[in-house]
Amino acid sequence: MNKTKTAELQKTILTRYNKEWRKLPRRETKDPYAIHISEVMSQQTQVDRVIPYRNKWMKEIPDYNTLAKLSKINLLTYRSWLWFNSRAIRLQECAKQIIEQYNWILPHNKEALLSLPWIGPYTASAICSFARNLPEPVIDTNIRRVLIFILKLPENISDKELEKIAKDLIPEWKSRDWHNALMDYWAIHLTARKTKIKSKGKQSKFEGSDREVRGRIIKQITKTKQPLHIKKIQEEFPNKNITKILDELKKENIIKEQEWYINIV
Repeated sequence: MNKTKTAELQKTILTRYNKEWRKLPRRETKDPYAIHISEVMSQQTQVDRVIPYRNKWMKEIPDYNTLAKLSKINLLTYRSWLWFNSRAIRLQECAKQIIEQYNWILPHNKEALLSLPWIGPYTASAICSFARNLPEPVIDTNIRRVLIFILKLPENISDKELEKIAKDLIPEWKSRDWHNALMDYWAIHLTARKTKIKSKGKQSKFEGSDREVRGRIIKQITKTKQPLHIKKIQEEFPNKNITKILDELKKENIIKEQEWYINIV
């Protein structure tokens, strides 16, 4: 796309954003920590469903220091049923390294962010764009749909090719507004139903999954603050391989087992 067409597209998207922008809590802050938490919570979850859980988290765990100091059982009581227990554990591991290695402050560049545990390319780009206003392309499922639709790109375009195109489209010093604008453009004008563009991956069904069993285990222990007898889980989910699920939780250092009882590490 030449410079003239790029400028026209930027103007169209940003003009609509100025008129139709959605008021979301994440947009009211440039705090890297708040944006980091929001991005992790929002993965594979609708934004509106995340808001109450995000607000509670930010009120009671407002910074990396507070997060790093929480006991594991208290940390897991804050995790919502919208996102995985392992995400909370990984966030805490990341917080500890940020404090030790970067003196409490998230680094500014993407390469340094990627060196931290459990920060992947998308989250690193989102922090760079929304917290630092840096020209890093943020491509989630919905922005991918918008770019493919408006630029008439093939649906099987590679991630690398799309990232290069997306980076070239970012207006100078407007990365934050641009990506928020693309998200709103999808929500208001180019939904999945309108574009008929399929997402690259599909979240597996929760009901009846190993994730449901994992969530149930953590929910019961954090609610009662007491060890849980393995037999109770086996009775509740007779068709699941409970031994395998418990082994996975132990490998992730989330639970420990002693004489048929399990508890948070």
